[in-house]
Amino acid sequence: MTATVSGPLPLILLGAGGHAKVLLSLVRALGYEVVGVCDPGLVEQGASHWRGLKVLGADDALERYAPDQVELVNGIGQVVAGNLRQRVHESACARGFRFPALVHPAAWVDETVVLEEGVQVMAGAVLQPDVVIGCCSIVNTRAGIDHDCHVAAHVHIAPGAVLCGGVTIGQSTFVGSGSTIIQGITIGESALIGAGTVVVRDVPARGVLIGPSPRAKGVVGS
Repeated sequence: MTATVSGPLPLILLGAGGHAKVLLSLVRALGYEVVGVCDPGLVEQGASHWRGLKVLGADDALERYAPDQVELVNGIGQVVAGNLRQRVHESACARGFRFPALVHPAAWVDETVVLEEGVQVMAGAVLQPDVVIGCCSIVNTRAGIDHDCHVAAHVHIAPGAVLCGGVTIGQSTFVGSGSTIIQGITIGESALIGAGTVVVRDVPARGVLIGPSPRAKGVVGS
């Protein structure tokens, strides 16, 4: 397993929505120092503080910091058909900033698990042996990922979702809350698995599968 804390650098939180609230709780549980939060909406409201953090400014506030001074936490939630979270991650990385992998103390992560940069594992999640999670992906509250699963970059495994053994998830896919993907299934990139869906066959890139039973809803455009 990769180290939960990649170094002693303090953190700056990007975003101030619901996902950011959960992440702030996580990093405080891990004992990180958090310098403040960057969020354009808070700036527009004239807010000076948010949940006890100093509002540093909008996205351009990062220009006051060198990449060797701080690390970043991507508090922007991943929504269906949205790529703001990914764009923020890639833009900051291009400027030399790093995003530590974060694992809540109440999660179970086997020592053989590989977590790439910026992965976020929330409370109650379970990651079993030889799982690989790609950069900037979210394993949300109480999600379960069994042995030998491979999750690519910029994926959201929503709360309560279950991946049985040997599942492969393509980049930028959204796996909805409470869904179950049976063993050995491959999900293509940018696919959507709806909440509560049981996936019993492979799903192509940009495919959409919605419902408690496996009812194909076709392929959406890129």
